Amino acid sequence: MDTNRRIFLKQMGLGVAAAYVTPSVFSCSSEQAPTTIREIGLQLYTLREQLAGDPTATLARVAEIGYDHVETFGAEIKDSDASFWGLGVTDLARILNTHGLKTYSGHYDLAEYLTPGNGNEELLKTYLDTAASLNQRYLIAPVPPMLLIDKLTADDYRFMAEQLNKGGELAAKSGLKIGYHNHFWEFRTLEDGRKGLDILIEHTDKDLVVFELDLFWSEKSGTDSTAYFEKYPNRFPLWHIKDMDKNNTGPVTGPEFDSKPVMEITSAITYTEVGTGSIDFKKIMAEAQTAGLRYAFVEQDIITIDPFDSIAKSYAYVTEELITAN
Repeated sequence: MDTNRRIFLKQMGLGVAAAYVTPSVFSCSSEQAPTTIREIGLQLYTLREQLAGDPTATLARVAEIGYDHVETFGAEIKDSDASFWGLGVTDLARILNTHGLKTYSGHYDLAEYLTPGNGNEELLKTYLDTAASLNQRYLIAPVPPMLLIDKLTADDYRFMAEQLNKGGELAAKSGLKIGYHNHFWEFRTLEDGRKGLDILIEHTDKDLVVFELDLFWSEKSGTDSTAYFEKYPNRFPLWHIKDMDKNNTGPVTGPEFDSKPVMEITSAITYTEVGTGSIDFKKIMAEAQTAGLRYAFVEQDIITIDPFDSIAKSYAYVTEELITAN
């Protein structure tokens, strides 16, 4: 991974090999239909620094706060063996079990697999084995190839859709589904007048490929998230729930932004704890059934208070305002 890409990923808070609190709001015993909100999960990238220092103690704190499950990030592969923050898969599974934490989903760096002219499946197969070993249900691509990020075309998105379909067929053999997680650039208007996310959804098999809608990024792009649920029902079984700083709500897509370098835009974006910002999560949550929601994850890319206090505040809002409301 080149230096510029590594720096970008760290700044963006992406759950990939370089580094990636979403409370997962849904749990279901059946994959056929969503249930009411029962569990809350956490996208672990929010605690990346704490995990790098002491993953065991960090996961214990996550469980103490009340989270039921976690979404992993940052799997590193060496000699076909995966590790997370210095922990082997067996050790990670043991620690999660000790603290009563489950993991239904993980973010895995599929940049090479999604790059035109590459498409190597071997790393994907290793990731699928890793996800299956953790009893995860979803393997999520958190970003497109970052080396292409400022020059993605409609053809690139169509290629990624083809790769996701192929990956979905492989994933099904391991009892998994493959998915894609958005940021704001998927809502940029491309040369053919379309948006990347629409191309991905329309060119992927609904039985093989799922989408994890990051509500912060869809709203920050100036998009009505619920409109996507209505346009593409049951395609969004996973959500990221993270909130937008009330003092920084301007959209980051449109004619003024779509040709700007991504890093120039992201450097001015700010976040806040869930329930303290500008996003109307109750309105969005009312459309959970239309979306096909099964699991949602709190996430905050950059935190300005104690990280554990932050995820506790987000947890309290979800349990008291979103779960109770349902």
